[in-house]
Amino acid sequence: MEHSETVDDGWYFNQSPHEWAPHEPRARVFHASLPGYAPTPLIDAPELAAALGVGHVLIKDESARFDLGAFKILGATWACVQALTAESGYAGPPDLAALREHLLSRAESFTLVTATDGNHGRAVARAARLLGLPASIFLPRGVPDAVLDRIGAEDAAMTIVDSNYDGAVAAAKRFVADGPGRLLIQDMGWPGYDDVPDWIAEGYLTLTSEIDDQVTRLGLDGVDLVAVPIGTGTLGQAVVRHFRGLGRARPTRVMSVEPDTAACLLASLRAGEIVTVPTASTIANGLNCGTPSSTGWPWLRDGLSAAVAVSDENLRQAIADLAKAGVASGPSGCAAFAGLVAALADPPRRSQLGINATSVVLALSTEGPIPGIS
Repeated sequence: MEHSETVDDGWYFNQSPHEWAPHEPRARVFHASLPGYAPTPLIDAPELAAALGVGHVLIKDESARFDLGAFKILGATWACVQALTAESGYAGPPDLAALREHLLSRAESFTLVTATDGNHGRAVARAARLLGLPASIFLPRGVPDAVLDRIGAEDAAMTIVDSNYDGAVAAAKRFVADGPGRLLIQDMGWPGYDDVPDWIAEGYLTLTSEIDDQVTRLGLDGVDLVAVPIGTGTLGQAVVRHFRGLGRARPTRVMSVEPDTAACLLASLRAGEIVTVPTASTIANGLNCGTPSSTGWPWLRDGLSAAVAVSDENLRQAIADLAKAGVASGPSGCAAFAGLVAALADPPRRSQLGINATSVVLALSTEGPIPGIS
């Protein structure tokens, strides 16, 4: 596909993003059946809109997602159910309780395995606990103690790998290969591994479909720009798939946001192919990934309008700005808003995005605060 693009330090812009046929968010009925499910709030923040010089700033606040304080459970539960259905011969509709009973009736068991730098591992561990299965979680060095405590509270076995996120993924893959009944539930794809990350992305469409309902209730016909944080890009895949669907009332641009210490998608967009970048310490540990997902890459390459990298200083300011607007966000969760500020405060970038005083912009605040990280 031909692209018309411009780049500067920490910025990428594509003038001709692709659109796709609309989809059905089939995971939403399943998620609605889970105990404690409710759509997370979409907050209209006029003070932030005034500061950014736009008509509306909307914040999707995932700090209230179940009791986990992050969006990841949507992808993890849906992918776990799909993977276990495929492996176990379960023939019923997607339902945690029925699947659990089916698994208990079998002689052999499964262990759910993943690598994580935070919320995804906790979500897989919670899904395993709900299904009555063990979980084994691999983590890179440097993951904060508060994150380890949260995963440990889900009764998961944890292994700290003396490496970065990509090294933790490699360790999880080896562990799965070395024993029977081990299922890898990884939120990134690579050649030959695409079903699970695609199921995870499909699970995230529950979040985007909630947004459509909430925007309508606000009396708006859509949004002009959505900012989404990027680790490996699985959430970005879902956001592009949804908001770049054909036939939407208001055309929507999608912008990815990464920490400048781990901007693997930005580097890949510039290179025109997936590349791996060295990563460094960032308070946004949940986004500290060095390689984009191969399953998300085609969607992001063709569907994004822009990509921006932000610093830890930008992230800390975003946490403070969101708090003043009544949104409790964590260092990874605030990244999308930090990216909005970085893009809209720069006149050339703002002009490329077509943003003006009446525009509606939206940021996904994907997690709540994490104790000890600021």
